Order: sequence, then structure tokens, then C-alpha cells
Amino acid sequence: MSAQQTTRVVIASSKRKTAVARAIVKPGSGRVRINGTPVEIYPIEMARLKMMEPLLLAGEGIWKSVDIEVNVRGGGVMAQADAVRTAIARALVLYTGSDELKRRFKEYSRSMLSGDHRQTEPEKWMRYSARRWRQKSYR
Repeated sequence: MSAQQTTRVVIASSKRKTAVARAIVKPGSGRVRINGTPVEIYPIEMARLKMMEPLLLAGEGIWKSVDIEVNVRGGGVMAQADAVRTAIARALVLYTGSDELKRRFKEYSRSMLSGDHRQTEPEKWMRYSARRWRQKSYR
């Protein structure tokens, strides 16, 4: 590889509730790491399956030729999985520039690329949560 030739690197991010994921895609051999852990041995199975959805939809031809490094912070397990899923899908679409891949992701699930707009309801004054009121001990 000559000094003039540059490698293409794409960075994409995503949010779900309070979880934030950043995906870095660069040419490689198909390694996918979530916070330094290979996605194949990620401990929570449901989260692992959700994170691998964009990879399986893209096909081995695309994701076996790139390395994907994802850093995710905040939120719970499934919120992190959703954020990782969206970040990987966005990064693959940006890396390939393929309208067909973008269409395939949108057909499967719209939230694969656009994310989920729902937020938690704010807590009201004099309450323990958004809806819960103090319990009475008499009647």
C-alpha cells in the first residue's frame, strides 16, 4: 500500500433512551466488537441477536470485508442493543453508499435507520415518578 492511498473510515452514532452508541467501520476481515468484546461471545443472547440483525441483513459479502468497532455507554441492556443495532446499520449504509441496502433495512424495520423517538415522561412535582402518587395508609 503506497503512502498516497488512504483507507476509508466511517463513523456513525445512534441513541436509544439514554444509551449512546458510536460505530467505526473500516476495511478489515469481518471483526465486530462491542466495547472490546466480540459480538459472537456477547453474554446476553437477546441483545446479541438484536445487534447482529443489520449484519445478517447486509449479507456476508459486505460485513466480512470490514471491521466494526462499537462503543456504547449509558442506558440498560436492551437500550444499548437497540443503539448498537442502529449505529451499525447507519455505518454500513454510509460505508457502502448503497441505496439497495438502505431500502432493505427500512423494509425490515424502520427503526433500523431512523431510531425510536419515544422518551421517558418527566417526573411531576410531589410525586415519586411520572404517574405514581403517595400511598394512603388510612380509609
